[in-house]
Amino acid sequence: MRDGGRLAAAIEVLCDIETRHRPAADALKDWGLSHRFAGSGDRTAIGNLVYDALRKRASLGHLMSDASPRAVVLATYARTWERGVAALEAALADPHAPSALTDTERAKLGADAPPAPAPIKGDYPDWLDVSFERLFGDRSATEGAALAARAPIDLRVNTLKTSRKKALADLADIGAEPSDLSPLGIRIPIGEGPSRAPNVENELAYLKGLVEVQDEGSQIAALVAAPEAGEQVLDLCAGAGGKTLAFAAAMENKGQIYAYDADKRRFGDILDRVRRAGAHNIQLRPPAKGDVLGDLVERMDLVLVDAPCTGTGTWRRRPDAKWRLGPAALDMRMKEQDEVLAEAARHVRPGGRLVYVTCSILPDENEDRVEAFIRRHPDFDLVDPLARLGAKDPGTAAKLRPFVRLGERVAPVLRLSPATSGTDGFFVAVLARGS
Repeated sequence: MRDGGRLAAAIEVLCDIETRHRPAADALKDWGLSHRFAGSGDRTAIGNLVYDALRKRASLGHLMSDASPRAVVLATYARTWERGVAALEAALADPHAPSALTDTERAKLGADAPPAPAPIKGDYPDWLDVSFERLFGDRSATEGAALAARAPIDLRVNTLKTSRKKALADLADIGAEPSDLSPLGIRIPIGEGPSRAPNVENELAYLKGLVEVQDEGSQIAALVAAPEAGEQVLDLCAGAGGKTLAFAAAMENKGQIYAYDADKRRFGDILDRVRRAGAHNIQLRPPAKGDVLGDLVERMDLVLVDAPCTGTGTWRRRPDAKWRLGPAALDMRMKEQDEVLAEAARHVRPGGRLVYVTCSILPDENEDRVEAFIRRHPDFDLVDPLARLGAKDPGTAAKLRPFVRLGERVAPVLRLSPATSGTDGFFVAVLARGS
């Protein structure tokens, strides 16, 4: 396929997403199944056009005075991909391309972006402006724009099997670099425009369990929780087990990790991942009738709550999700967060700790939930989230220190975002229970 056909396909997929209100991945998969003539390079380019258009739908729609699929795809190609108007017109001359540019479209594509409010410049939903303003103030547009960029591929080195130095050598041919903040992190750069990201899961280092795909921010959250060899740990919202596996490596397979999730479907391929990683101290506790965690009450040194949330911190990877998110979903998540925190509290032993993590940047899901929890559970209080990490790795702690929010009742906490730390958006609070 030439670029004209790819543009037409991206518009078709975006129309499907808009009409049927479904995830972009599903729409792209269906398009690929019904257009088997498209090669892998074509599918990659079309997917990149779709996701980049969704990332900047608000600002590109504002530029064009039109947020239709056609308008944002054409603007993505000419402006975001920096192909320019002349290259776009050449692409539209293909017989399989969309119709030629109108005079209005040509003028808009060649003009400077008109003034816009923060939600437009930052490409986030208008109704979240109150939360963004509360948290970021005059940085709202900057933070939103960083969440609208492409994300790199981050890997965590599995220290049960290898070192970062060796893993970097194994992955050198795909451009592996040490990450900035996590001492266990490896970053794989990604390209621009139609370029294809490396398929890490086909790499021998991944297949042998030497590395796991995990955003650097998630790695930092696991390091801050700082489980120690021999401890008893409950991962209460384990999902597919990313942090569970990080804990097993940190604990050198000593002690016990109980992995639970209220929805067993979220476990996915966790057992395959555990085997590949060589982790031997993980016990899966799927939900069932009765209290499957009753024997763990007040026994845990560490309880991790990787809470269900809106996922606003992951918009770089799931840009379609931000336009589907609504106030009702936020309200539901806040209720779930309060419930899971209450459940977590009963498993923490006196003197133990509860670590609350979200991949959200919204204070409604973060500071507000922690503050409400402390009011209901006065035997818990916040402690410096970098205290344990700093004792283990002062260099990493020094790099992270500027991103620790201090002051006010809900501090100290840790907040990461693409604009400040180059990671996905994360919130981490460490709550110690009194002895």
